[in-house]
Amino acid sequence: MYKNLLIATDGSDLGNKALDAALALARQNHATLTIVTATDPVATGIGAGGFGTIDAGPIVARLEEAYATEAANLLADARHRAQDAGITAETLHLPRHRPADGILETAAAKNCDLIVMGSHGRRGLNRLLLGSQAAEVLARAAIPVLIVK
Repeated sequence: MYKNLLIATDGSDLGNKALDAALALARQNHATLTIVTATDPVATGIGAGGFGTIDAGPIVARLEEAYATEAANLLADARHRAQDAGITAETLHLPRHRPADGILETAAAKNCDLIVMGSHGRRGLNRLLLGSQAAEVLARAAIPVLIVK
């Protein structure tokens, strides 16, 4: 049924549950997998050019480097899990991307036919204040989305 799945993960427990679900679906459907993690742009509130005597550029660079290292570790683990399951998987880190935007752009670029991702299941005021990347992907996606809780 599905032949080209995109799994969005952030390394959380729910992200790992979503990865497990995607691996099972990929195995059942003999599908390939694109595993994606996105890291938001670093916002300092003072800009990368500096403010007064503070130069935020080196701070931003160190944060982005830490994000890239964390993403590389997360994706290496996901790739090994896919390999252990006998599934072909490509991994992508999308730096400086809002997760929903990166997920949707990648799904379109890779011609994916299903997006799998976790949802923290926030309700009420918390959802309004914190937003929901899963809800945004679900609302904007042109292909089916499987939300794992």
